[in-house]
Formats: sequence, structure tokens, C-alpha cells
Amino acid sequence: MSSLPEAAQLHSGLTGLYALTPDDNLLPRLSALVESALKGGVRWVQYRNKIAPPPLRRAQAAELLRICRAHGAKLIVNDDIWLAVEIGADGAHIGRDDMPGGSLTAARNALGSKRILGVSCYDDLARAEVAVDAGADYIAIGSVFASVSKPEATRASLDLVAEAKKRFKVPVCAIGGITTKNAPQVLEAGADMIAVLSDLFDAMDIQKQAERFRHLFKCA
Repeated sequence: MSSLPEAAQLHSGLTGLYALTPDDNLLPRLSALVESALKGGVRWVQYRNKIAPPPLRRAQAAELLRICRAHGAKLIVNDDIWLAVEIGADGAHIGRDDMPGGSLTAARNALGSKRILGVSCYDDLARAEVAVDAGADYIAIGSVFASVSKPEATRASLDLVAEAKKRFKVPVCAIGGITTKNAPQVLEAGADMIAVLSDLFDAMDIQKQAERFRHLFKCA
């Protein structure tokens, strides 16, 4: 588990727009999309690709890490602790079924104390408590709105986001169906981070859209 000083240092930067990459098997195109978001001020990127074979996943993750480094941003790998460690990413994000045996403590130990561990907690504050006790650096609550990318996702209310923020001493990331129009409600509920895929990467001008999200945080 993270020591207190190291954990506090990691937690202090966990705020703002959290860009979730789309499923895209064309490496140059994915790199261009992410670079546009980074130019718009994104400082947190989560690499997630549910359809790519392992060699492509590794190539994409390594290239996105290079791009993030060039822009002073952090890269978190979704689903795959070992890929995050292998390429030297800044951390990993895991869901309910992403670790053998489901052990969050094993995930924390595998990442070590200097990488970030994010955990999907859906609408379950009991899972959030287990995650925090196991050393999670942030917890994700959602889907707070109907999600275009995951229409079957469990729904979680903004009241639950507020309760998580009140109960736990780690940053809370809201996820699911968040747009520039409804993001102010999410920030008002207390979310430290907002994870966005569709409303960012489907925008005609990704850089400008990222800037709009950044402005919302400044106004919150």
C-alpha cells in the first residue's frame, strides 16, 4: 500500500478532465486524436481499447505514453496492470473483473507505491470503501448519465458522487455520459475529475472541446 506522503502527492494532482481513448486500431489516428486533446490542456489520459490484439495494445500504449510525456500529461492504462508496469505508464485503472481473483490489494502491490491505481466502483460505495482501504488513489463513480459508449452501464446518481466525496479521502472521478452541458452538475456534486470519451473525441474540434471542459473547472 502507498505510504502517506507518496499517496498525498499522487492524490494532489488528480483533478480535471480525464480523457478516455476510443476503440481505434489505427495507431496514427489515435495518436492524432489524443495529441489534439493534450493541446487543449488535457493532463490525464486513460488508454482503453477493448478490441485491439495485445501487440497493438502495447504499441498504442507505448506511443501514447511518449506523447503524454511530451505534453507533461499522465497516462493511465485501463484493464491491464501488467501492461502499465511494462511500459512504465503512470498507473492503471481496473474494473470488477480486471485482476485475477479480483484482488485490489494484489493490483496495488503490482503497481507499487509510485504508480496510480484507479478503481471503478459503479454505484457501489461498499466497493469504494474496499478500494480505498486497498490503496486506491482515486475511485470512479458512474455511469452518472446515459452513456453513448456503454449504454448498458450501471447508473449512479449525482447524490452518490456527493456521498462518495464526503465519505472518502481520495479523489472522486465521475464517469458516464458527461458533456460540456451537464458537467457543471457533476462538478457541483463534488467530482474532482470527470472522465469523458464521446463528448471529447467525437467533437469536430477536439482541442477546442478540451478547452471548454477546462474552462468549466476554472468556473467551478
